[in-house]
Amino acid sequence: MLRPVHLITTSLLTNVGPLNVKQPLPVAALRDADPFILLHHAGPQPVVPGEFHGRVDPHPHRGFEPVSFVYQGSLLHRDSLGNEGAIADGEVQWITSGRGIIHSEGPSEKLLREGGQLEIIQLWINLPASKKMMEPAYQELHLDAIPEVPVLGGKGSLRLVAGTLGDVTGPAITQSPIMAAMGRFPAGSSGQIDLPPMKTALLYVLGGTLRVNNDHVVERHELVVFEDRGDSIQLDVSEDTSILLLAGEPLAEPIVAYGPFVMNTEDEIRQAYTDFRQGAMGVLAE
Repeated sequence: MLRPVHLITTSLLTNVGPLNVKQPLPVAALRDADPFILLHHAGPQPVVPGEFHGRVDPHPHRGFEPVSFVYQGSLLHRDSLGNEGAIADGEVQWITSGRGIIHSEGPSEKLLREGGQLEIIQLWINLPASKKMMEPAYQELHLDAIPEVPVLGGKGSLRLVAGTLGDVTGPAITQSPIMAAMGRFPAGSSGQIDLPPMKTALLYVLGGTLRVNNDHVVERHELVVFEDRGDSIQLDVSEDTSILLLAGEPLAEPIVAYGPFVMNTEDEIRQAYTDFRQGAMGVLAE
């Protein structure tokens, strides 16, 4: 049975530091899609050697997992745990902020030197209350570790970052049940994709156009929210399309999000700001 479409949201346009981003979550019609809190799509944005300095300055996080998916170009990450690394097209950095981490990110030195396009998604995934103060961690997932799953009659593919599709499992370590896959589908491809049995299921279109479940045309910068029934989706692709496909189990816990922190109560948010100011989340020089 196909999972019915519950809602399709159109992105707001906003800025994050030097980057222009599309934001389909949250919007007025969709405060969150538990456990997913925020989705930012930056780019495609040209990086001209000597002209583009699109680095987001060091900033803190607590209580959730900021995950960056690279669709074009390459991204350099640095954090207060001492991690530094670059990820490129099709690769992912998965941060578990836990009790606190400070990080910065922006175009890699290679991209700044050679130029090109930068296109990324940053997704915020909530942490369960029991894990919000866990030790922070960082995962850098490269192409050779991310399995490719053929779909749509073998014409399209999903790179499975986390969770399970069929008998394939992605490499990311998650703190609650999550499935995340980066997809690229050529024009004319068509077929059904079986989804894991999780209550929340989302599909975001970065670029291109496709038809979902035979009767919903979805264009770039739109987010599809599926109902909690059914086990598959039908996709008919009318032009080359790139997507992010997500599923997860809701945490069903209070969410208080303010700035770079996501906790369960306002007191916990105030404590997060106090801890950050006192240096309890570490230090990262610019």
